[in-house]
Amino acid sequence: MLRTAECVSPRHPDKLCDRISDAVLDAYLEQDPKSRVAVETVGSHGKIMVTGEVTSLAKDIDIEKIVEEIAGAGYDIIIHIVEQSPEIAQGVDTGGAGDQGIMTGYATRETDTYMPKEYELARGLCQAVYEKYPYDGKTQVTVNQAGEITSVVCSFQNAPKTDLEKLVKETIKDAKEYHINPAGDWNQGGFDADAGLTGRKIIVDNYGPEIAVGGGAFSGKDPSKVDRSAAYMARRIAVDYLEKYPEAETVLVKLAYAIGHPNALMAVATVDGVPEEVEGYDLTPNGIKSFLQLDAPIYKDTAAWGHFGRGFSWK
Repeated sequence: MLRTAECVSPRHPDKLCDRISDAVLDAYLEQDPKSRVAVETVGSHGKIMVTGEVTSLAKDIDIEKIVEEIAGAGYDIIIHIVEQSPEIAQGVDTGGAGDQGIMTGYATRETDTYMPKEYELARGLCQAVYEKYPYDGKTQVTVNQAGEITSVVCSFQNAPKTDLEKLVKETIKDAKEYHINPAGDWNQGGFDADAGLTGRKIIVDNYGPEIAVGGGAFSGKDPSKVDRSAAYMARRIAVDYLEKYPEAETVLVKLAYAIGHPNALMAVATVDGVPEEVEGYDLTPNGIKSFLQLDAPIYKDTAAWGHFGRGFSWK
């Protein structure tokens, strides 16, 4: 049995889009904590478009400045923002979920962060390389059932292979295989090399490919969108249950919602393969927002390096 996870740097084109979308969200929440925001960003070869729906009392949000602070200058920036559909708003105004969907949360005892080992290794390596080479890049780590590292992949812009290989081997020792810039050294990255889109790194944002996700992306969405807030709550419950049952090794939590309906339709925690109903939590969107303090402008920090295992209120 082999398990593999990857991580991407904050300058990866998809992550640039996530960061822009969440920075825009924060700008609205800073002025109006009740802002309804659903913002998507796409960037590609000299152009960046920010589009979506916003209903807010916030004024004079300088989206172009936000884009330039994250992506840099010199882009043709297109902004197309409209108000949230009143047909969606009528269900959210009464405290209902902003959409239907299934959200998952996971916690495992194999690392101090309660994250899968292969995920933490890939993330830690990416962070270590990015500190020296703050550019576009990716890492990938494979472990076997015994927890041994069988392969490491690292591709980073502006990082000469010889120097990069030395850094990688100092960070992750004794892997059986190393693949460093396997397609050759490269200097063109970000939006100059590839298109980016908000929400396209959903597996990196969660727990890696071994753990199922509900399907909804996070970035650019205010907490009335249960794609985000309920996924955070599911992680918090998973961590709570792992701490509640000291002999347990893994907890998987699943929540489900209907648009316009406040209460979860499903709330199940599976502890080491044994399911039980989740009780003792207010799982309404308003209850989650209050419990996890999600109406603050905290989201830009979540858009790089994954949303879990980093010390946020949902842990």
